[in-house]
Amino acid sequence: MTLSSTLHKKTLAFFAALPACALTFAIALIGAALGYGLHLPMGLLLGAMGLVAIFAISGYGIFGLRAMFPAKLRMGFVPIIGLGIGGSFTPAVLGQIPSWWFSLLALALFIPMAHFMGYLIYRAGGLDRPTALFGSVPGGLIESVTLGEQVGGDVQMLALLQFLRLIFTIVLVPVGFMILTGHMVGSAAGAEVARAPLGLLDGTILFAAGSAGLVIGRLLHLPAAIMTGPLLGSGLVHLLGYVEGVPPAWAVGLTQIVIGATLGARFAGLPKGAISRASRLALANVLAAMVLAIGFGYLVHTVSGQSVSAVFLAFAPGGLAEMSLIALSLNIGMIYVAMHHVIRILLSVIIAQYATRWL
Repeated sequence: MTLSSTLHKKTLAFFAALPACALTFAIALIGAALGYGLHLPMGLLLGAMGLVAIFAISGYGIFGLRAMFPAKLRMGFVPIIGLGIGGSFTPAVLGQIPSWWFSLLALALFIPMAHFMGYLIYRAGGLDRPTALFGSVPGGLIESVTLGEQVGGDVQMLALLQFLRLIFTIVLVPVGFMILTGHMVGSAAGAEVARAPLGLLDGTILFAAGSAGLVIGRLLHLPAAIMTGPLLGSGLVHLLGYVEGVPPAWAVGLTQIVIGATLGARFAGLPKGAISRASRLALANVLAAMVLAIGFGYLVHTVSGQSVSAVFLAFAPGGLAEMSLIALSLNIGMIYVAMHHVIRILLSVIIAQYATRWL
């Protein structure tokens, strides 16, 4: 097949998918408006994800179109999270990093404990050993599914369990914050992060720094370089005083809607029976991990003085982009949370790789 014919097919596929993508995004916008209007925690994200997921699971089409939203489009918005978090880089924050040693040690203990609890829950739910072991890895969705497949795990169930881990964590984290703080949080309370206006010059410098960070991050094979690279680039120019502003609130809100649409559309085409079984097991696993995270939050708070809310968010077994987005929206320990989630993913994948030898 020639290069020109390949490009032609990809171009045709792109334009053929546009109507379904546009419909899905329209549904996400309606869901985001409902979530915001109902004062849900993280209403834009949860509203968009929830309504698109309902549409996807239903299997019905509108004008013959079904839920569809390319994951690659999400990648175009994830750097915004990194740029926003990088805006919290200050000498004072950098000075706090050495004091995180106990928290990082606690994280290294939390990961195998959460993994083992999840494994026991999935085994009790009737899953085979490979599927239970890699379905309960608290980080690294793609790596977990790949490693589990290599040792004979059920690929569809593995993907569902890992995906639902992200979904339930995103839903339950704001609820956990309501329990910890006693009041609504995030967009439900109208919380806004203090933001300096982003002028044309600042925006240009920030874009250039984020782009350079992305390139360098990929060259260095940083975990989740699509976000961590721009985060470091943004952090450097903010630390040096070249930029004061961060991406505006509307850009962060649009990122929430796009991520919600992407996650919701992932339910399209999945068997309802498999979704039901995986949902029960994944919910039990996430609840156990969340309770454990709250316990570690109080432990780390007692020893290091770090806030319980920040530790809870840093230990919650969600995705790096999603948990960092919540930290950005709530203005809670953004650098602290992002760093802990990068390390969580690394440790989770390392433990999973050793688990293949055990099997």
